[in-house]
Amino acid sequence: MRVFARSRRPPLARWIVAGSVLAAAALPAAASGGTEGGAEALGARLPIWSALPFAGILLSIAVFPLVAPHFWHRHYPKVSLAWAVIFAVPFWFAYRHAATHEILHIYLVDYVPFIILLWGLFTAAGGIVVRGTLAGTPAVNTLFLAIGTVLASWFGTTGAAMLLIRPILRANASRRHRVHVVVFFIFLVANIGGSLTPLGDPPLFLGFLHGVPFFWTLNLLPHMGIAAVVLLVLFYVVDLRYWRRELAAGSRPALRPAAIDAGPLRVDGLYNLLFLAGIMGAVLLSGMWQSERGVTIGGVFVEFPSLARDGLILIMGGLSLAATPRRLRDANGFSWEPIREVAILFGGIFMTIIPALAILRAGSEGHLGFLIESVTHPWHYFWVTGALSSFLDNAPTYLTFFNTQLGRFYPGLPEAQAVGLLVTENKVFLEAVAAGAVFMGANTYIGNAPNFMVKSISEEAGVPMPSFFGYMFRWSIPILIPVFILVTWVFYS
Repeated sequence: MRVFARSRRPPLARWIVAGSVLAAAALPAAASGGTEGGAEALGARLPIWSALPFAGILLSIAVFPLVAPHFWHRHYPKVSLAWAVIFAVPFWFAYRHAATHEILHIYLVDYVPFIILLWGLFTAAGGIVVRGTLAGTPAVNTLFLAIGTVLASWFGTTGAAMLLIRPILRANASRRHRVHVVVFFIFLVANIGGSLTPLGDPPLFLGFLHGVPFFWTLNLLPHMGIAAVVLLVLFYVVDLRYWRRELAAGSRPALRPAAIDAGPLRVDGLYNLLFLAGIMGAVLLSGMWQSERGVTIGGVFVEFPSLARDGLILIMGGLSLAATPRRLRDANGFSWEPIREVAILFGGIFMTIIPALAILRAGSEGHLGFLIESVTHPWHYFWVTGALSSFLDNAPTYLTFFNTQLGRFYPGLPEAQAVGLLVTENKVFLEAVAAGAVFMGANTYIGNAPNFMVKSISEEAGVPMPSFFGYMFRWSIPILIPVFILVTWVFYS
């Protein structure tokens, strides 16, 4: 290719090359002798600073849209690729076979199923159109959020978010103040609402796979109830204030109901609910189908239940595309850009997150061992699990502290027996881990899968969503942290 033959590389290419060379020169020296081994052994050798590319891509997502928005919207795929390469090249040179295995594993076992699930839910939900006179009044908006909070535990946070985000955006399309609606939607529907069943959020599903009874997570109903009620009341007060401000300004167009068609409220494309149910059924099937058979790809074993799940999701998405007329998706303002953006940015995030997850999995043997060993009380588990889940994948974070509890309380017992005792004798500890992993995914845009998707869809609909840090410092920290302190005081003090 001619671009590589030029003596003068573009600035971004020079940045990639320079970063990779510097990291490649340093990483082997810091982790000498490590070229093979399991994830835990690798995590014990990796230095903390190996997660700097992960911090870099997060800072890029946070800063570039503010300081260089035109550059970001044109070149964010290159920025994501740059950080991925800056990490992957020295990582491979330092650890060779172990690095190859880790990279293939996170993409084949985690990233590809993640994107397939998001694509399936995004596609099926995008074919459901709510028509009629639907005004985004404070009462209607609060009802939307309450319904979404309930549905999230059964359709999953991603499924409920994809199902309801477009209707609530349309209901508020003529409102002047809409950002708070989407932010509270992320808080409740995309996160806290998924607390009650293993279908609600991936960490709870992992617990189910490891022997936690399916309905045990209903123990989180009081926790979710307090958090949801406080947030719904607070949302109503905030929305009512904005609503009255619009009335006082005399902006009548902003107060008219937003509707695709005039007339009574109705839903078109309702058959897409069958495809959504099929997707959630495929997820549940993959957890209940026990099989030791599968295929090995590049040394990474992928079980047949996982392959069947992904295949069924693709089929459900394909059926939704075939069955839904284009006019319905056009009426929904449907486009592929949100899923494209998420796929590209999370492609870089999943690559650069490898060292952080490996260090976490290494437990007391890794460079975060001091943190894991200091977690002893229920409120410790709630806050440490939640803080890590705000920036890392909440599923492996949950699993790390779940296994920590099994080893701490029931050393030497078989997992099935230990889990049975944990959920009865020390259930408050597991409740703290589960609640922290699910609730605090709302703290950042990357804390849970649907957060960034909701942000992208909302921006495409014209909502000026806050930046990465703007979301945290204006919304999630001042609103959610007091709620989480209340939950701590009630349940873990």
